[in-house]
Formats: sequence, C-alpha cells, structure tokens
Amino acid sequence: QVQLVESGGGLVQPGGSLRLSCAASGFTFSSYWMYWVRQAPGKGLEWVSVFPTGGGTFYAKSVKGRVTISRDNAKNTLYLQMNDLKPEDTAQYYCASGGNWYLTSWGQGTQVTVSS
Repeated sequence: QVQLVESGGGLVQPGGSLRLSCAASGFTFSSYWMYWVRQAPGKGLEWVSVFPTGGGTFYAKSVKGRVTISRDNAKNTLYLQMNDLKPEDTAQYYCASGGNWYLTSWGQGTQVTVSS
C-alpha cells in the first residue's frame, strides 16, 4: 500500500524558510518520479517541482531560485527546501509519486502559511 506522509509545514514570516519532508513507503521509491504540488486557498492544484528518476530537477517559474527539491533514496524520503517565502506561497503542499509527467499517488499534505 502506497503511503506518502508530508511534514515540516507551519507558519513562517515573509522571507523565512521551511523544509518540507515526505516519507514514502509501500513502493520502490527510487523507481518513481517524485513531485511537490500545492493548492492555495480557493485555487486549483499547482505543480511546484519534480525530481525524475534519471536525475535533474525542474521547478515552476513561480518558485524557481527559491526552492530546492532533493531526494534520499536510501531513506525513501523527498524534501523541499523553501527559502525567501512569500505570502503567495501559502498553500497546502502535497508530495506525489508518479512517472514521466504524471502522478499516481499523493499524500495528505502539509500546510504552509506565510504571514507577518
């Protein structure tokens, strides 16, 4: 049974940083592309970043230069380091597994709120 459990969200002031984690289980983590997506209040899902199995990382224009995705295949864990956070980054952040630009499973999410 696929399980993705996000953690690390919280309330942070503008300009602050957070590191999100996603603990994965129930599948061969290293064989899947791993994604971060988010949903702001009243808005649709937005892709944030992806870490393909073959290496390389990709970021949405809205976060590029401020966030870094990483993965530890030995620990079955995905990370998202977020710096210089802005109020518009406020959203529920989800970790998802999948393949070549498609998602198959995701977690329950962790809330990130950026406010002074």
